[in-house]
Amino acid sequence: MEATKLTKEHLDTLHFEHERWVKQLAFYKDELKTYTNRLEDIAQRYTGREVMQKLEHFQNQFIRQNEVIDILTHDINEHEQILVNSVKENPTASDHRLFDDHSGLRDRMETFLKIYNELKPGFMRYLTKYM
Repeated sequence: MEATKLTKEHLDTLHFEHERWVKQLAFYKDELKTYTNRLEDIAQRYTGREVMQKLEHFQNQFIRQNEVIDILTHDINEHEQILVNSVKENPTASDHRLFDDHSGLRDRMETFLKIYNELKPGFMRYLTKYM
């Protein structure tokens, strides 16, 4: 197995990704609130076993995705604070210095986006059927 190579990035690149991810995650968190409201509408209209099983499935998925969003947001903010502290400790040429890349965060963010974007079409089909 090949060892993971630590790469370096400029501060502005890392900061830009942090900002973009936090904004994306806030958008998805808000979107999940809307989806949860739609589930409540369906729950008021239907009581059938099949409808409710699928509703509970999506409800559980949304709870899990919210948890992942919270964890990712926390970890991104924590990494941003590490960068801020590093610049405070050594401000000289911080815009030219290279910092450890956050490839682990990037991988986790990509995994979240993949799972989240796979969840949405099934939910949209469910909504179309029961709304």
